[in-house]
Amino acid sequence: MARTDPTAVATPTRQRRKEARPQELLDAALELFVEKGFAATRSEEVAARAGVSKGTLYLYYPSKEELFKAVVRHNLSALIAEGTEIAEAFEGSSSELLAVLINTWWERVGNTPASGIFKIMVSEVRNFPELAQFYVNEVILPAHQLLGGCIERGIRSGEFRDVPIDDAVHVLIAPTIFMCLNKHSFGACPVRGPTMQPDTMLATQLELMLRGLEVRPVAAAKAAPIKKRKAA
Repeated sequence: MARTDPTAVATPTRQRRKEARPQELLDAALELFVEKGFAATRSEEVAARAGVSKGTLYLYYPSKEELFKAVVRHNLSALIAEGTEIAEAFEGSSSELLAVLINTWWERVGNTPASGIFKIMVSEVRNFPELAQFYVNEVILPAHQLLGGCIERGIRSGEFRDVPIDDAVHVLIAPTIFMCLNKHSFGACPVRGPTMQPDTMLATQLELMLRGLEVRPVAAAKAAPIKKRKAA
């Protein structure tokens, strides 16, 4: 029976472990940032949860700020870039494109631990202006460009009414952010109150938004004016 060379077995295992470390660190960082907040999370806690030394963490991410940026890029920036590719190749209507983008966003972000990033930004960003500008450049502006481009596409084709694009993007995004914030605040508490079902709420939001955007046929006839009553 041939003997197995231990080196030949161990090397691929070590290589796989090394390649997995960045993802493990990002997952651990996201969990702790959402649980404790950015300011309260210590780098050594992230390293411990990922099962590596603090030195290993710094080898990949030299500061907590760089670690947070990597978490944002991995969970949000990459998805926005993917959405841009989808939009450029999409051949359906602009209403269908917006529905695809919003539903994909909820599936990949809103319905995952990454939804907690919005809680972090809302609650702590005023104390970290450098991270605020990073987030604007990396997430807010590209997302607005993507969704605004979809709305502009619909306006050019005659599918959508000519609406203020920036305002329409805010209206489109706001409910999804609200659902994420609720998920990590009231939704995480054992309180009794109005229930929020993300799937049905998202469907309702899209229906209301798209009905408001789509061109409506002009009424065939105007309503008859109300006649004034004669004085007695």
